[in-house]
Amino acid sequence: MNNPADQDIRPVADDLLVALADYVCDTSSFSEQTLSAARLCLLDALSCAFMALPDDGCRQRLGPVVPGAELPGGARVPGTHYELDPVRACFNTGCLIRWLDYNDTWLAAEWGHPSDNLAAILTCADYLDRSGQRNLTMRDVLIAIVQAYEIQGVLALENALNRQGLDHVLLVKVASTAVATRLLGATRQQVINALSNVWTDGASLRVYRHAPNVGWRKSWAAGDAAARGVQHALMAVNEEMGYPEALSADRWGFEAVLMAGQALTLSQPLADYVVNNILFKVAFPVEFHAQTAVECAIELHAQLQGRIEAIDAIHIYTQSAGKRIIDKKGPLHNPADRDHCLQYAVAVALLKGDLLSEDYSDACAKDSRIDELRDKMEVFEESQYSQDYLAADKRAIANRVEIRLSDGSVLSHEQLYPLGHPRRRAEALPLLLGKFRKAVSPVLGSDNAQQLRTLLLSQQLDTLPVSDFMSQLIPGDIRHE
Repeated sequence: MNNPADQDIRPVADDLLVALADYVCDTSSFSEQTLSAARLCLLDALSCAFMALPDDGCRQRLGPVVPGAELPGGARVPGTHYELDPVRACFNTGCLIRWLDYNDTWLAAEWGHPSDNLAAILTCADYLDRSGQRNLTMRDVLIAIVQAYEIQGVLALENALNRQGLDHVLLVKVASTAVATRLLGATRQQVINALSNVWTDGASLRVYRHAPNVGWRKSWAAGDAAARGVQHALMAVNEEMGYPEALSADRWGFEAVLMAGQALTLSQPLADYVVNNILFKVAFPVEFHAQTAVECAIELHAQLQGRIEAIDAIHIYTQSAGKRIIDKKGPLHNPADRDHCLQYAVAVALLKGDLLSEDYSDACAKDSRIDELRDKMEVFEESQYSQDYLAADKRAIANRVEIRLSDGSVLSHEQLYPLGHPRRRAEALPLLLGKFRKAVSPVLGSDNAQQLRTLLLSQQLDTLPVSDFMSQLIPGDIRHE
């Protein structure tokens, strides 16, 4: 029989909570190579944010949650005139970065987008620097980027939330909470407390990411998770208590309730592995498991030379993750549904020789040829692709597209590594820079965009106060402090 007195004894914090707190509180420095990778991640995330600004659906979700509830002198939202409290500013920035599904990606047992954490990092840093609570430079931001990427990415290596029906944005909330709490000047114990509250929140469901229930939530869920991380961080530095066995407690802990008793683990030490191996989306705004399939389709478009009507069948060979999450048949109800459909993306690329964000619109989806091609498609898992997807020395995201024509001939193309993969980084860099120029120039002007791009690629960025950097992201004549 349990002794009632034992229930008053506070247990030691779970090992994972301690490991994450120790990592973010460590003051050791990162190499110039790693910081350079972080600068590219920041450049790309800002590209995505500015690219989303014209989208009506995204803009409807920006601003204060209650009209007029702005905070002059608060955290700013890139590309806009909003000044908001840190939690709401984080949601805004997160929506912008994630909206078009064009931000960098990490694929493992659990997939996700580590750049989602930039919302929490930029928001907290701008708020703290503007308010005078902490004098932060962009080097502080870069270090936080490395740490957030590492936490989310290493947790994703072997902890597959998706197999339990849980949404990967929980890992965004964990990483954002850890780095935001540290940026706020928290103690190690306060970081542990904040992280314990994140796991106590539990996890959201993936239902909105899968047919027939796909919807816009997938474009703002990460911003919501990052914002929740900022809220936990602010509460922790205000002495909110923690729950040391949030993960491991019998019956009531996260692992018992939501992971079928499976322990969450770190499969390797936390360092700088993830930021140096991140995948950039530089060619097509589509779910990353489909990137190489679209590359294949564009290559085959050139070979078809107007013979689209002669196609009898299309076979797509993909990895197990691609088969599981983006193999969709039947009606597609909105752009958020279409950009997570392997067959839709391949069909458009075969027809056009390209794939753009606007190709997911209702107007473009009315092209009857798209569904005619989809009806001719079958998707198969290729076991070797699935093995190479998980191999630490490869992390391939392979696809092969085979087209059978009415005359009996077969056209086929295979692509193992997408543009933006570390193995194709040099090839992708010009496209990454072009993506930034195309996204930022319409908002800030060509000259300002060029100056900002130069700054983001140089070590001069590191010593710049965060508030000065954020001022350069505001359009028009109101870049005041």
